[in-house]
Amino acid sequence: ARFLTEAARLDAHLPEGFALRGEPVVTVEFHYLTGIDWLAGRGYTMVQVSWPASFSGREDRASGRFLAVIWENLADPIITGRDEIGHPKLYADIPPSRAWDGTHICSAGWMGFRFLDLEVSGLREVPLAAPAPPDDILMLKYVPRTGAWGEGELCQVTLTPGDDPDRTVDHRQTGAGRVRFHPAAWADLPTMHHVVNALAGLPVLEPRGGSVVRSRGGKSYRDQRILR
Repeated sequence: ARFLTEAARLDAHLPEGFALRGEPVVTVEFHYLTGIDWLAGRGYTMVQVSWPASFSGREDRASGRFLAVIWENLADPIITGRDEIGHPKLYADIPPSRAWDGTHICSAGWMGFRFLDLEVSGLREVPLAAPAPPDDILMLKYVPRTGAWGEGELCQVTLTPGDDPDRTVDHRQTGAGRVRFHPAAWADLPTMHHVVNALAGLPVLEPRGGSVVRSRGGKSYRDQRILR
């Protein structure tokens, strides 16, 4: 699901070298993954929050979507995604989605505190025409320095090329989307209340719809690279 918000709010959450690109539209995606080869057929779920941005570094220029945070419900992809790929991953409890009366209902929480609700309703079928080229994904990889509280050992921008030739879309529906982040006290989310509250503080100026997509396959991330 997607929504329009205030540009200044998104700018305030972009790292150094980044700038908002185009309309300040936030996209929240739930990915329910099954049959993953490197997990011997098991699966897990992720939540991604992103918005359009560009990056200007000492050597590189790039534009696409800034992936601000990912929540996942399994330690293995969190550890490997942080260390090897540079994804900004956190843990969350993410139950299976529910489909009821033409609406898909998704949620995420942590130890009993639900911090995110998403719904896509009024779904209608969309022809599987040739899709537009997907955006590249821009992220900030950060590793803290052991023994030096508050200092970083590594801070770099990473890019995932949007091209995904191994992914095949089998089914697509579009409809109305609704997203709500629930503000949290420190006791609700001791390690990430600041993350959730930053997103809860983004005003929803206008809903921009939602979609439900079923697909097969996906990229290996061997094309991941560092931007300087």
